[in-house]
Amino acid sequence: MKCDVCGNDYDKSFTVQMAGRQHTFDSFECAIHALAPKCGHCGCQIVGHGVEQDGAMFCCAHCASQAGAHGLKDRKDTGKRQGAGAPQAVA
Repeated sequence: MKCDVCGNDYDKSFTVQMAGRQHTFDSFECAIHALAPKCGHCGCQIVGHGVEQDGAMFCCAHCASQAGAHGLKDRKDTGKRQGAGAPQAVA
């Protein structure tokens, strides 16, 4: 199947269904390029959790504050686990 982003016809392509539409990609790189939201301050594509306020997405609390959003914290700063099944550091 052909990648929606680069057009590569790859035997290991995969599909992602998002917002009622189906997308085909040959790599995570192309999927991120097409689907990841962009930071409202620096413009980078948000691959992790990011932060959000009033519908605006930011890659981190620093960018949010630079754009005028206040009171947001990065998840790592809250002391909460990143979610069930999150990878744990091994010493």
